[in-house]
Amino acid sequence: MKFIIEKDILLDKLTNVMRAVNPRNIIPILDGVKFDLKKEGLYLTASDSDLMIQSFIDKKEIKKIEKTGTIIIQAKYLLDIIRKLPNEDINIEVIDSLKILISTKNTVFNLNCLNLDEYPNINFEETKNPLILKGNILKEIINQTIYAVSTQEARPILTGVNIKVEDNMLNCIATDSYRMSKKTIKLDKSYDSIEVVIPGKNLNEFDKLLTNDNNVEIHLFTNKVLFKYDDYLFQSNLLSGSFPNTQSLVPSEFKFILNATLNSFREAIDRAALLTQSKDRNIVKLETTESGVLISSYASEIGKVEENVLLDKNTDESLVISFSSKYMLEALRNLNEEEILILINSECSLITIKSVKDESLIQVVLPIRTY
Repeated sequence: MKFIIEKDILLDKLTNVMRAVNPRNIIPILDGVKFDLKKEGLYLTASDSDLMIQSFIDKKEIKKIEKTGTIIIQAKYLLDIIRKLPNEDINIEVIDSLKILISTKNTVFNLNCLNLDEYPNINFEETKNPLILKGNILKEIINQTIYAVSTQEARPILTGVNIKVEDNMLNCIATDSYRMSKKTIKLDKSYDSIEVVIPGKNLNEFDKLLTNDNNVEIHLFTNKVLFKYDDYLFQSNLLSGSFPNTQSLVPSEFKFILNATLNSFREAIDRAALLTQSKDRNIVKLETTESGVLISSYASEIGKVEENVLLDKNTDESLVISFSSKYMLEALRNLNEEEILILINSECSLITIKSVKDESLIQVVLPIRTY
């Protein structure tokens, strides 16, 4: 293998592919990045056995292809080497099956490589009828749900986002059992029903690749998912197990309906949270008043804060409810409309937050008992 390529082109693709390299990997061969140079261009592949990423650099973007071939280059220093080389053309040449030269005009790196025969055969399989979404829409779906996935491995299924396709509807749900986010999208056509759970950490890596509104093909299988986007193939294993049934969590009717302005409500909670930052549960209290609600928090070693927020409500009945300011703020940050609804049935019931105009996103926060 021997070719010449611009530094920036190689660095861009290599940076994204190496998101699949796990520094805690225990399989030595997966510490490498596969360079596969063919007549049509260069394929870069990396995997940690759970996540696989492949990018393609077309021959038009390669200055010169002298000899095709395949090599596995150790990932540990590769990205730093490419990043710190001068901004000029890079020459890459395989000396023998286990050594490679990476050089510019005045710099030469001679690196040992890994055994190609040990690298696993990765099959980027595609379905006949993939879901197709715009990149910016998929990015919004990920951002509006992934914050609610669990970071605790005690219940692995909750560390992923539940993707459910029924007819022409796509439901994406994430929950850590203390809050939930549900995003619903109407698809352009009907699809076969399927339900999977994609690891949140892998979805987070794919989100970093989404930089435009080009189409994303989503190929769903019972054990894996493949995202096909621009020059990338991004394949992830799925989480096994049954995702909790969240359909009955959100009531159809509510006793208390609070109509608030997003910014004023969020800023009041943010200010009240200042006194709870050192606390584990970040408790903030909401209490209805004649003109709206009173947001407050108390810390015995610091003091207390109270703030009145003017808003419309459907009843004059009194309500006092406490919740985590951290969870509430994260939910509010993902709303795009200025007019929002806070829906509650009692001080012990779930708090539902959604936009007045946009019904596609529903968020739920669990209350906290303070007595």
